[in-house]
Amino acid sequence: MTAPVKIIAVLTARADAVEGLRQLLDAMLVPSRAEPGNLRYDLWQDQGDASRFVLDELYTDMAAVTAHRATPHFARFLDHIEDLAERVAYVLDPIATT
Repeated sequence: MTAPVKIIAVLTARADAVEGLRQLLDAMLVPSRAEPGNLRYDLWQDQGDASRFVLDELYTDMAAVTAHRATPHFARFLDHIEDLAERVAYVLDPIATT
């Protein structure tokens, strides 16, 4: 049996890059949500720091994560993210979920 995979990515915009980061992240929403193995792809912004964004992603399994990472929109994301933000991503396995 395969397990769902949760990814939480925290992205903090570099100086003067908040709008560019927001545009890059916005461009990921529709195509990522349309992927067959995607269950959730939500974008959040920190109330205390407008330069910090959080991506909350949920996939059916690791194969869906691999498929996501092979898409053109993810390749575009990788091409631009280092110029726009510092990022940390956590890939999580379920322990107790509802």
